[in-house]
Amino acid sequence: MSFDPTLLPWLLPAPDDFRERCRALAPGSQGLGSVVQSLANHSLSPAQANTLSKAIHRLCHASSDLSPLAPFKLSILPGATYDFIAAGLPAAAARHGVALEVALAPLGQIEQEVLNPASSLRLSRPDGVLLGIDHRWLGLDVAELDGNAEARVIEAVDRVAQLAEGIADLGAAPLLPTIPTPGDALFGSYDRRAAGTVRAMVEHFNSRLPEVCARTGGAILDVAAICETVGSSRWFDPVAYNLYKLPFASDAVPLFCDMAARVLGALRGKARKCLVLDLDNTCWGGVIGDDGLEGIRIGGGAEGEAFASVQRMALSLKQRGVILAVCSKNDDANARIPFQQHPDMLLKESDIAVFQANWTDKASNLEAIAATLEIGLDALVLLDDNGAERAQVRAALPMVACPELPNDPAYYPAYLLGAGYFESVSFSSEDRLRSQSYAANAQRAEVKSRSRNLDDYLSSLEMRIGFSPFDAVNRARIAQLVNKTNQFNLTTRRYTEAQIAALEGGADLTLQVRLSDRYGDFGMIGLIIARRTEDDVFDIDTWLMSCRVLGRKVEEGMLAELVNRARDAGATRLIGHYNRTAKNAMVADHYDKLGFTRCVDEAPPLQSYWLDLDGYRPSVLPFSVLASE
Repeated sequence: MSFDPTLLPWLLPAPDDFRERCRALAPGSQGLGSVVQSLANHSLSPAQANTLSKAIHRLCHASSDLSPLAPFKLSILPGATYDFIAAGLPAAAARHGVALEVALAPLGQIEQEVLNPASSLRLSRPDGVLLGIDHRWLGLDVAELDGNAEARVIEAVDRVAQLAEGIADLGAAPLLPTIPTPGDALFGSYDRRAAGTVRAMVEHFNSRLPEVCARTGGAILDVAAICETVGSSRWFDPVAYNLYKLPFASDAVPLFCDMAARVLGALRGKARKCLVLDLDNTCWGGVIGDDGLEGIRIGGGAEGEAFASVQRMALSLKQRGVILAVCSKNDDANARIPFQQHPDMLLKESDIAVFQANWTDKASNLEAIAATLEIGLDALVLLDDNGAERAQVRAALPMVACPELPNDPAYYPAYLLGAGYFESVSFSSEDRLRSQSYAANAQRAEVKSRSRNLDDYLSSLEMRIGFSPFDAVNRARIAQLVNKTNQFNLTTRRYTEAQIAALEGGADLTLQVRLSDRYGDFGMIGLIIARRTEDDVFDIDTWLMSCRVLGRKVEEGMLAELVNRARDAGATRLIGHYNRTAKNAMVADHYDKLGFTRCVDEAPPLQSYWLDLDGYRPSVLPFSVLASE
């Protein structure tokens, strides 16, 4: 067999009645977002994707509730023909948790749309803007062998930087593509070393793109990597370009749309957090309960190497912050033996945050894993070789990702990573330490079970809390939290890095909150944005917190700090808001608990509250406050 990513083989084919199901989507129906996402979670042809995209457009136009899909308005500025891409993107975005509205600008009007103050782009106020450019548009399609190659690359970089800065000024996130390299080699194998070849100039441009992205708060869409996955001889279709100005071969459109949608999902905090591993015939060959330690296959021989590669992949994901869990129909003691005793076992028990090995159905065990980790079921990805188990989980828990897998385990990593469940638009120290944080949580749970009461437990943790305004150093992490936090989030407003940057050093109050205890450092766990609406009033636009620190009185500490800073700024009142969503019911009484007074005559989903600062008195808090800025 072979792995063809253009077919999206990790997805099931669309059902025979797919078109009828799309047409049956009616505004006002219950659970529309989940139904749309379920339909999108198939390997769709361009025609099928277009059908679903039209249905999504119809629902968005009717202001339908598509939760849990997160709304996103995307403008595409095309340097070539992007009509097929625009038609397929909403369907792909739904697959990755986004209700996408797409606006396609006229062909060849990129700079006019960004720079003209009366352009349709500026009037539409999008959340993100995709630059549909390639080496031809940048002028890097012809070799420059007379010594001016460096200047041409710098000119191309500056051109994109100017566009990205203009997009960021609109409050939108620039989506900047890396540039695929054509396979035609002027010098053959020497092409990469010869200054001024198309390959050398394109690679130089791509190496400079992250600087532009970091400076403008954008996200990179790695089109060059998509081309490498497909193969440049297949990606570039000169006939299609000459006839229709298609930027790449039409059979790569579904993959391109899927990979672009993953980035949009990551921008909206929809990337998955936890890889749940089956064991028998997934992490090792054979059945531990039947074959014993000597009979299972890991490491030695082709089959054993294939299973070792699955474990290496899991460990690499853990290094970048993905949580690892086990869900296996097995006797617990037997399931742990390979982790403890097999010399070729790469995964160890300490790598697994939650170990569920029993004879309960997998859907129930997945619910237990999510509850233990205090994350949503839509944060889980199950890697399981058994098709019947995958089908059962999909039927019971459609929000859990279950990639299809081939018969040969050698392809398991390609299928899992190819599906893009763990897409990221940033990588911070907190991300790297996430797995360790969940392991530390187990230690905290053990201490809690031995404590006489909550106050004793909180005191024993020796917590330290720190507050500081938003800053450039932590801007990416702040934007990440704003866009991915759903449960403990009072208003669920989303902001790009550029919009976060605009808050730094302004008249509004901003707080980033960090917490640590004697078991470890949680990193940044909370944010507040309070906007000054009157001389004596701050309106709390955003209040969010990580669910990892629930029950520690952190919200009381955040309020005390906010009150102090508001008083110092001359305010006498705070206004807070709760905007009910499908996921934030847990904070419905947040302001009530903190002593705010509810405003009357307001109907759900929005409820407002106020707090008189003169009458506020902080409670005794179970942590020391680090020196604040």
